[in-house]
Amino acid sequence: MSNMEKTVLIDKLRLETDRPLRELTGSLRISKSSYEYCRAKDRHAQLRADIRRIFDGAGGRRGYRYVHNELREEGAVVSEKVVRRLMAEEGCRVAYLKRRRRYSSYRGEISDAPNLVERDFRAGGPNELWLTDITEFKLPSEEKAYLSPVIDCFDGLVVSWRIGRRPNAALANGSLEDACRTLAPGQRPVCHSDRGCHYRWPGWIGICEGNGLVRSTSRKGCSPDNSACEGFFGRLKNEFFYHRDWSGVTMESFMELLDEYIRFYNERRKKQSLGWMSPMQYRISKGLAA
Repeated sequence: MSNMEKTVLIDKLRLETDRPLRELTGSLRISKSSYEYCRAKDRHAQLRADIRRIFDGAGGRRGYRYVHNELREEGAVVSEKVVRRLMAEEGCRVAYLKRRRRYSSYRGEISDAPNLVERDFRAGGPNELWLTDITEFKLPSEEKAYLSPVIDCFDGLVVSWRIGRRPNAALANGSLEDACRTLAPGQRPVCHSDRGCHYRWPGWIGICEGNGLVRSTSRKGCSPDNSACEGFFGRLKNEFFYHRDWSGVTMESFMELLDEYIRFYNERRKKQSLGWMSPMQYRISKGLAA
């Protein structure tokens, strides 16, 4: 008999007889500590199955805080600490891939726009502080796609985005123009970027001035100055891009899937910082969107 089977038998005998626990464990040759461990494990059998279901349902890309919140929404009463321990025992670990950033638009020139953000990425309302940058995706076919988003620091909503095959000015300018079309009269957000060439060219500056945007740039060669945008790229790539086999996927299909993920991110991806709501759900709850 396995220790788990012995534990089940001991529990049954304890209910049916008055024999002490020490006598039962001795008769079945199982230590008291092993008995208690098996009881606890068996008690969490359903919880373990629910944890695995939720973790796998999220593609193995969401951590214990997300799983704990999903369990609570399903009516389970369990602590975050227990969820974290059971996930570790079940091998439910999010794989994070650290990769050196390959694409950089920085060329060493000095911009005239100051750093107005100073790594304080908080915003009291929508369209007060925007972040932008460009990131690269390389497929097994050696083809590359580039994403240029504009992110609202109020709730992390991706206000606009463009996906293309070239990290050029048209890509950066297009996403900014799309974001500006969402502004209400009188809104003049600070738009923070790195010192890449796209954000110093006359076209970009003209869009900012024409829409009343206030330009802000990171310090020379200092990526932490735009860490909130880099963090978005990290989450996006870990949940959507890394650890997936992209062999045989065409560039057109990849760009469509990337576009779908960003829409999912805005509309359905829950964030702990927003009370386990997506950015769009959060805005609706605050009466900021219909």
